[in-house]
Amino acid sequence: MRLFRIGVAAGGLAAVLSFGAVADEAFVTNQSSEDVSIINLETGEARMTVPVGGKPAGVALSPDGKVAWIVSPESKTVSAVDTTTGEVTRRIVLEGGPLGIAVHPGGQLLYVADWYNARVHVVDTTRGEAVGRVAVGESPSGLAVTDDGTLLLSADRDSNQISIVDTATLKQVATIPTGERPFGITINEGRAYTADVGSNTVTVIDIATHKVLGQIRVGERPYAVAFARGRGFVTDQYADTVTVFDVETLKVLGKVDVGEYPEGIDVSLDGARVIVANWFSNTISVIDAQTLEVIDEYDTGDGPRAFGLFIRKTE
Repeated sequence: MRLFRIGVAAGGLAAVLSFGAVADEAFVTNQSSEDVSIINLETGEARMTVPVGGKPAGVALSPDGKVAWIVSPESKTVSAVDTTTGEVTRRIVLEGGPLGIAVHPGGQLLYVADWYNARVHVVDTTRGEAVGRVAVGESPSGLAVTDDGTLLLSADRDSNQISIVDTATLKQVATIPTGERPFGITINEGRAYTADVGSNTVTVIDIATHKVLGQIRVGERPYAVAFARGRGFVTDQYADTVTVFDVETLKVLGKVDVGEYPEGIDVSLDGARVIVANWFSNTISVIDAQTLEVIDEYDTGDGPRAFGLFIRKTE
């Protein structure tokens, strides 16, 4: 089943929703223009563009929403962007090939995947430096932390596995096989989901038991997964689509046409919208999570990646 895109007239629904409301914002890393677009998700306007340099890709928001942490692989830096002012308040230099990033729920620690050295950096945000490292599989990419902060999960692309790490001891406690070349990883209700770019699958893993529960056949070159309204949403880079599946049955419900080469994906605070960064189109697509229709498309900088959790969830 193919679900086709529809549009909303400029100044229509978005303008109505934005009146008198506090909007969620998307912090979109633009690799080619080397900056971050801060986009109001009701109006579609970029509140500001923040230069960061170093071909930014990875992104994560602090638990309080005050800081956007941006990973620039080329300059080997993690930049702290004040989400209110847009000021870059700190730059942390890391060794190797920093890429994916996740934040501990306590807010003090960052975890940054080192693509080249099969490890994850542990960064203290107060001290502004790496305070530890943990060995994982080859080419770690996406990272995710459980809600209670006890476990870190790493998608080890070239080992075809995920690593589970105890955050207290920084010891690897398990490895679990996935499809070919897992890249993005997302945790949802006790399960981990990997986007397996080499096998065009999503692998579903029970975190507590370390068991693979199944695999879902999705579009070509899946990149990352997000969840809303009891559904999973997977960006398919080569297909220019988002595959949608039911989280209970793991059955594919359909595909949504988005922009060219979709990559990063996240969800609005209320769970009503799914936001997709289209690398080649220089846009983000906004999908209604219930109707599975594209209701808006907004401009970004050049080469949006948004690899991670990039929506500032304002109340």
